[in-house]
Amino acid sequence: MQHEYRLSIITINYNGVKDTCELIDSIPFNNDMEVIVVDNASKIDEASIISERFPQVKVIRSAKNLGFAGGNNLGIREAKGKYILLINNDTYFKDYNIEALIQRLESSDKVGIVCPKLRFAWGNNPIQFAGYTPLSVITVRNQAIGFGEEDHGQYNTAHPTSYAHGAAMLIKREAIEKVGLMPECFFLYYEELDWSMMFTRAGYEIWYEPACTVFHKESQTTGQNSPLRTYYITRNRLLLVKRNYQGINKYLSYTYLIGIVAPRDILKYTIKGRFDLVKSVCQGITSFRSSLLACYQRDARIFNF
Repeated sequence: MQHEYRLSIITINYNGVKDTCELIDSIPFNNDMEVIVVDNASKIDEASIISERFPQVKVIRSAKNLGFAGGNNLGIREAKGKYILLINNDTYFKDYNIEALIQRLESSDKVGIVCPKLRFAWGNNPIQFAGYTPLSVITVRNQAIGFGEEDHGQYNTAHPTSYAHGAAMLIKREAIEKVGLMPECFFLYYEELDWSMMFTRAGYEIWYEPACTVFHKESQTTGQNSPLRTYYITRNRLLLVKRNYQGINKYLSYTYLIGIVAPRDILKYTIKGRFDLVKSVCQGITSFRSSLLACYQRDARIFNF
């Protein structure tokens, strides 16, 4: 297709207009780029607020909450850039250097996704992400390289990484056209890991490029210990296994997640008196066992989407 822009920046807004405006303020606009904000059915019409403040931004207001993947996919369908930057609205730039990510993408036909260094927005800005280790075969766990460490430049060398980080990732449009859009069955959490596996299976590499840094406020939308987050983390780990694991490892992972992790979490939340989180763990497992249609219907009832 004919590209009208070199770069399309896409972010999702959900009851977070303040954060979204701070992100847009940190982006230096030029004629070779577009910024798209997908308002994911915020409780008030935040799309109009953003449009009035930033007339140069394309704002799309969805009539319903499409989730992280659905919202990004809506933006991707509307984007006209050769490169697509998906970035959380609770992030911002101090030194905007997207060109470093673009150069890394252009360095090889095999590179499909590039992620910047992520640092937390609080305190002395410790590192959140400098690449990912591979997921373990059974426990479905991995680590963000450098997580929580002070940044002394120890992760300033670019390298391939197993997965992209959903908070900020630059992608070749042609790669998306080959691989497909982000899987919407997850709704929230783990979709970027699944998408990364789709890219890897298609023969693409994912890279970490520290020449660009993005600062992340982290979990402004759902909270660290919210019933919403607990529900989706529980359900989507199982969904990731279902979609990507094979043979005996799939069933060993099911056994571990349902037979060990879930009871452990239920006991932990019960001791803390967080019965809302106990309920979310149980609902996550129940939803996974249902059909995808039933999952979406239950999501709407539980969380009033």
